[in-house]
Amino acid sequence: MILVTGGLGFIGSHTVRALLDQGEKCLVVQRNARPLPSFLDGEGVVVEQADVTDRETLLGLGDRHGITGIVHLAGSYPWQPAPEAAVEATRRSLDGLLNIVQAAQEWGVRRLGLASTIGVYGGIPHDRPLREDAPLTLSAPVSIPTFKKVGEMLGGYLADAADLDIVNYRISGTWGPLGHSDPFFAAPALVHAAARGTAPDLSGLMGPAHAEDGLDLNYVKDTGRAIALLQLADRLNHRTYNVGSGRATTNGEIAAAIRKVVPDARVDLPAGGGAPHMVFDIDRLRQDTGYRPEYDTERAAADYLAWLRAGNAR
Repeated sequence: MILVTGGLGFIGSHTVRALLDQGEKCLVVQRNARPLPSFLDGEGVVVEQADVTDRETLLGLGDRHGITGIVHLAGSYPWQPAPEAAVEATRRSLDGLLNIVQAAQEWGVRRLGLASTIGVYGGIPHDRPLREDAPLTLSAPVSIPTFKKVGEMLGGYLADAADLDIVNYRISGTWGPLGHSDPFFAAPALVHAAARGTAPDLSGLMGPAHAEDGLDLNYVKDTGRAIALLQLADRLNHRTYNVGSGRATTNGEIAAAIRKVVPDARVDLPAGGGAPHMVFDIDRLRQDTGYRPEYDTERAAADYLAWLRAGNAR
């Protein structure tokens, strides 16, 4: 049985689906109670409500379930905490990570996977595909890549010191069912607007959106499958893997794919956005798991729109 923290969330639920498709059973740990997504209902999923920062409760799960692996996707990093809360928020984030590693050690799991992000590559040139062995900067402008860099370094130390198989997933921009508006790319807002028949609300983006803006975008079903393949691989040759599509997808491509389904969608964006796109080199992932993305932009947009038009809220 594979423990998936945050397993009812966006990427987590699709990772659980992919693990089930590989014949695994899953224990899902979620801090806040929520219903199972429809595509997991009735499957081999056990749900426990727990907070990974509560060490006693977390470790107690091993007494009730035969856990053989852990996929840690729960986001326990602080996001813009008030100044007076920053230290305690940081403590909780580190406690969550250390509790998960302790659980992996005590339960003797085969592999522990830790979610990281494409954001760790911020601040380095990206005029060519980004490789996992690229030297990273020691700083980041926002909390997520900051804590992911720290997590990767701590994970590497603990893997060696505690003799654990700990693997980092550097996850690219991800979109699809159960997703939400993202501050770093426009695709979710464009799809939701097309499904509603409204103009997109792009006010939550960190900067203006242009048609030629692009990023390594991966459809969430592919992201979940890649993580499942990494978790279940007999042998991995590296500690860190890029999880993405291996290509840039521009806002213009997203808009064109949406119009294949919704011809009158109001998804026009101004021209511009010629800066180099952040794109992953995914050779490690391909070579060690056989992974290939199954969803191109058109298939992904059509699938996402169908999900939303079927009455699903996200």
